[in-house]
Amino acid sequence: MIVLDDADARRLLQPAAAISAVRESLIAHHAGALSAPARLHAALGAGDLIFTAGRLAGTCYGFRVYDTMPTTDGDQLTVVFDDGTGRVQGVVAGPFLGAARTGAIGAVAVDVLACPDAGSLGLIGTGRQAFAQLWAIRAVRELRDVRVFGRDAERRDAFVSRARAELALPVTGSADPRDAVADADIVVLATSSGTPVIESGWVRAGAHVNTLGRKDVAAHECPVELAERAAVIITDSLAQVDGYPRPFFLQGALRQRMGSLGGCVAGAGASRARDRADQITLFCSVGLAGTEVAVAAALLRG
Repeated sequence: MIVLDDADARRLLQPAAAISAVRESLIAHHAGALSAPARLHAALGAGDLIFTAGRLAGTCYGFRVYDTMPTTDGDQLTVVFDDGTGRVQGVVAGPFLGAARTGAIGAVAVDVLACPDAGSLGLIGTGRQAFAQLWAIRAVRELRDVRVFGRDAERRDAFVSRARAELALPVTGSADPRDAVADADIVVLATSSGTPVIESGWVRAGAHVNTLGRKDVAAHECPVELAERAAVIITDSLAQVDGYPRPFFLQGALRQRMGSLGGCVAGAGASRARDRADQITLFCSVGLAGTEVAVAAALLRG
């Protein structure tokens, strides 16, 4: 059995490998070969233990567990079993894998939904998930201009410096969120905000938007008006959308319009990508269960 810690995962996992594992999982999910139930919450008083599990038939199965306790900073554990023998192949500890998985899902969404020549990116957020989006998206698009907004100027400056040094991207900080997303080909929202962090009118025609943060009807980082403008609305897990403890922020006709990212990747007509270059596309990332296990399995295989 292989045991990897967070430093191992950061050193060994490359964006291309994570994106490939996620892409294969999405196609398998669309074909019915990936079992991906909605996440489970185990209440522990001060917080929850949260489990996501999945099985890629013929390859692997496993689970990821993380908590919302006040004593930790997002630590996680992912366990991978061989689907043929039932033996544990390995364990990956630490938060990097989960963020990398989410980044890879976002990159697949960009690859199938954004215009092929998209090269400018506006990012709202300066946390772990925001960085992972850049880490992965740079593998599917040549980013010529990246503008980042965060409310804390010191954190924003540190994020910009890190992205330049570790990702070799042309990143600049913006003191205003509108300046960060105006005219951007790709917009990424990666915050913990319970209120919209941009206005719909700031997003140009033809842009693609990833939203990663809160998405229930009472608290959401993405304005509903942007979904109303979008020609295409996609998510990675319709089951997870419908499994939220509180109703999803897109209701009624907007919920009915949502398609599957797996269907887009597989080329299924019911989950279409854009028809024209001037259409807005919106990806609501909710975390398809099993993808973290697939990425961990790819990491363990080397």
